[in-house]
Amino acid sequence: MTALTVRDATAADHPAILALNLESVDLMSPMDAQRLRELDREAAYHRAVCDGDEVVGFLLALREGAAYDSPNYLWFGERYPAFLYVDRIAVAASHRGRRLGGLLYDDLFGFARDGGFERIACEFYIVPFNQASSRFHARYGFAEVGTQWVAEGRKQVSLQIAPVAADA
Repeated sequence: MTALTVRDATAADHPAILALNLESVDLMSPMDAQRLRELDREAAYHRAVCDGDEVVGFLLALREGAAYDSPNYLWFGERYPAFLYVDRIAVAASHRGRRLGGLLYDDLFGFARDGGFERIACEFYIVPFNQASSRFHARYGFAEVGTQWVAEGRKQVSLQIAPVAADA
């Protein structure tokens, strides 16, 4: 078994990131190559988990003020003056259950502490209910601050905030 590493995502990782996004598209929004390039340019945090040379997970987050039209991102922007927003996280099906999501979130929270962020924002589906994501985010101290319907009223998200502890 090779060592898992977390590193900055690069343009060379984009095909693997698009494949991971597609594999989990039922849990997040679709993304094509152009959208990924746009998000990558706007991202405050875009990191990949690698198993050897293979990208097996990624997390992309934006800070307030980004040029981004996601209704969930805009919801936070209307209510919070400063935040780090998790736009998407995905882990390869072949690597689930190995704490890669936790590895990325631990790294993200370290990045947020180092950057002076006070809060991290995210959302997950509650209609249909994503129980695994709900449990995962609760472990990181996320709490619901609102809900909204998305995808033309077909899905509902729980909008969540977690404080970033300065001394964690």
